[in-house]
Amino acid sequence: EIYTLSLHDALPIFTAHEPDPEEMAAVDRRLAGLPLNGDRRQYLLPVLHALQDRKGWISPGALNYACRQLDVPPAEAFGVADFYALFQTRPHPPVTVHVCDDIACRTRGAEALCAEVEAALGPAGESRDGHATWHRSPCLGLCERAPAALVVAAGDPPRDQALAPATGGDILSAAVGVPTPQPDLAFSVPQAGQPGLKLLARVGRIDPMSLDDYRAAGGFLALRRAFEMGAAAVVREVVESKLVGRGGAAFPTGVKWQGARSAALPRYLVCNADESEPGTFKDRVLMENDPFALIEAMTIAGFATGCEKGYLYLRGEYPLALSRLENALQRCRERGFLGDDILGDGVRFDIELRRGAGAYICGEETALMNSLEGRRGEPRNKPPFPTEAGLFGQPTVINNVETLVNVLPIVIEGGKAFAAIGTERSTGPKLFCVSGHVQRPGVYEAPFGITLGELIDLAGGFGGTGRIQAILLGGAAGAFVTPDHLDAPLTFEGTRAIGATLGSAVVMPFDDTVDLRQILRRIAQFFRDESCGQCVPCRVGTVRQEELLHRLATDRPLGSVADEVVLLKELGQAMRDASICGLGQTASSAIESALARLPIYQEKTV
Repeated sequence: EIYTLSLHDALPIFTAHEPDPEEMAAVDRRLAGLPLNGDRRQYLLPVLHALQDRKGWISPGALNYACRQLDVPPAEAFGVADFYALFQTRPHPPVTVHVCDDIACRTRGAEALCAEVEAALGPAGESRDGHATWHRSPCLGLCERAPAALVVAAGDPPRDQALAPATGGDILSAAVGVPTPQPDLAFSVPQAGQPGLKLLARVGRIDPMSLDDYRAAGGFLALRRAFEMGAAAVVREVVESKLVGRGGAAFPTGVKWQGARSAALPRYLVCNADESEPGTFKDRVLMENDPFALIEAMTIAGFATGCEKGYLYLRGEYPLALSRLENALQRCRERGFLGDDILGDGVRFDIELRRGAGAYICGEETALMNSLEGRRGEPRNKPPFPTEAGLFGQPTVINNVETLVNVLPIVIEGGKAFAAIGTERSTGPKLFCVSGHVQRPGVYEAPFGITLGELIDLAGGFGGTGRIQAILLGGAAGAFVTPDHLDAPLTFEGTRAIGATLGSAVVMPFDDTVDLRQILRRIAQFFRDESCGQCVPCRVGTVRQEELLHRLATDRPLGSVADEVVLLKELGQAMRDASICGLGQTASSAIESALARLPIYQEKTV
């Protein structure tokens, strides 16, 4: 007889390594109080975080112990741990400094900051004293205050601190435990306190740690109103509002909610707060400065779609958002805004906060669900769609932070009033992430339909030299436009009309001091590093794309520049046609748009 063993049939093979008492305590503490009578694997990511936070790396002995507690084969657990950038599976110093060298920070001195840190700590990835090391990092979501760094120190308790704008002195101080004050909120939200705002109305006006402040500013009125209306009526208002997803895909939120309501029980609600698109930081600003609004919005969404359990999947590089959301969740449970009988109305809903661990791909909804289940963050084929078979195989509603927070004014003011803002096909207020060469970078709220030029004027006009080469719209997966497009309306249809995309609402101008060849190469490097590797077109195509752009940036083309450009387009087409998910499908979008609009690469003449 012939027997075929699948990966899931394989026997768990443990090594001889044993955990130390600190590692055992970290795992036991994280699992204390959790229901471990069902699928334990879902707690793998939190347990890996606990080990990384305690020792600065995940040792073989610690992994063995975690796998015994969670009933996960060690080889599979190692595959998960090794997948995420914030986890270390080899001996590593307890203190790690992540210095952003992505596209926004490059316009604000990232290379000089990297050189300063290297002079103090040694080459990237090495450690002179065994205590601290540093790495170059993709975008940390602090683009409005660039250059940025994140200092992560393992211990009991661990210390994580985001620094922006960062200096070499600040980084070295944080590495030895000296806290650095948070910059003024005006750096991030220049409109803070202005009348007429909807999504940013409370930002800067309330203490984000105070539930009483939130309630005094109108908090939880929308939740009470939703309970009065009933779940079906809330969904109808969301449909009437024409709200579409604010994460880039622009799928109608009401249609998604309607589909979930007719699906089987149990259902799950997931808030996608894994905001990792380079140049994007709007969700971080909301979570740091108005965290109770997101909790209220998730509770309304759970009520409306018949979900009793919600998961908030937060980007791992957002320590301030983490602490403020943890506080908000605790305060809401204590005061009856989450739990088995919310506000005495018999509604059951609670939220579990889960941290990501440095994987851009987990912003893709099915990869996010795999991550929540304790697996590698690799996208699934669709269909089935999440509203049919999502988290744990059950119907699941997934919305991002900004989408959910828009539900609050919809419930209070009505869907028609919301739809009257903006344009027919792009309704409501919108948050824009403005960075790069402008006078006042930050998050800006404006109605859909504001032109690109008007938004830049709102941000004080162009900065740097004032001589702008190009403007990146939508982030690394977006498109480059030129100053000739300043009259374009910032709507889904308006950006499509100029061959661009609104995406995650990134607006990033580059002046004439920037070498756009290096910017394109950094975008290609980002996609190469962030590809999950599951499908060949993306796994191979992103590598070949980055290699090709390196050749062009160093004036060493294979053949002529024209030949290389043709090959680049063919690579892009292959990734668009055959990649499983949006990462591979958009990995060449910004690069090809730059080639089409800008004279970046020229043939060398002899």
